[in-house]
This record gives sequence, C-alpha cells and structure tokens, in this order.
Amino acid sequence: MKSEMFSHRFTVPAAAIDAMGHVNNVTYLQWCLDAAEAHWTSKTTEAMRNQYVWVVLNHFISYKAPSFEGEELEINTWVETNDGAKSERHYRIVRPKDKTTIVEAKTLWCLLEGKTHRPIKIPEEIITLFT
Repeated sequence: MKSEMFSHRFTVPAAAIDAMGHVNNVTYLQWCLDAAEAHWTSKTTEAMRNQYVWVVLNHFISYKAPSFEGEELEINTWVETNDGAKSERHYRIVRPKDKTTIVEAKTLWCLLEGKTHRPIKIPEEIITLFT
C-alpha cells in the first residue's frame, strides 16, 4: 500500500550548514520529520489531530550526496505500509537541478490515542486519507 506522494521544495538555509561546509546530517532527519508532519496536517482535520498522536519507533537514513547553502531541494514522502498501530513512512530528498538523490530514509511510526497515549490500530478513516 504505497500512498500518494507529498512533495515540498525549499532552499537550504545557512543555519543548516555544519563545520564541513554542507548540510548537517541531523538536519536531513528534521526535514523528514517536518515533511511527515506537513503531510499529516494537509490530510487531516484538527479534530483528528487532537484524537490521534504519532510517535517514532525508529529511523533509518541513508546519505547519498551532500547539499549546500542556497541549493533548492525537494523532499518527497509517502506512507509505504500500515500494520496494526504501525506505519512505515518513506522519504527521498533530491536536488531538482541535477536530479541527484541526497537522502533516502524511512521512519516507523506508531499511532497513539490522543488522551491515553496508548497504541491504537490505525483506523480505516486514516488509511484511506493516505491512499
């Protein structure tokens, strides 16, 4: 069950650059999390966001190429699978100018009930939003 892709383009800010002169590895992870949140927010109502909470179980990230201040990047994210309370989300960050893949990543998320913070099976209403 691969969902529709959510995409966002942005320019690498100076604040993302590390001592090596390229984007810091941790920054890529933050961009992935930001894209996941933006995708979730774009598809759900405020009531749904109050009813459900996502937490991260693990991340896997593969750095393919560096990127630098001022470059335009595009992050793409999609839900790859859902199983019970767990959902695997994938990410790809590319440099559109030369179509270079900068980062490939995935995160295993767990859905929690908003009030109790206990895991809850992903309801069909959420699954259908991302297919």
